[in-house]
Amino acid sequence: MTVSIVFPVYDKSELLPTTLPSLLSQTYRDFELIAVDDGSTDGSGDFLDRLAKTDARVKVIHQPNAGVSAARNAALDRASGDYIVFAD
Repeated sequence: MTVSIVFPVYDKSELLPTTLPSLLSQTYRDFELIAVDDGSTDGSGDFLDRLAKTDARVKVIHQPNAGVSAARNAALDRASGDYIVFAD
């Protein structure tokens, strides 16, 4: 059973260093984290890209700012899990 975690991001660079390690350190390990950089201007996208290089479960989508619903939909298009969880 695989879980897809959908994680929309817009200008939240100050929260990412604590939030994402917390998600990734869960005892249940069979999941993918799909982070959608929704046009951030504060370096959030760069942080996500660096994290994806260190953990194969992290997938990053970059898109122009279109709002949280569009970010969620972009992640859902790429999700491969049996279950979907939203974390935002």
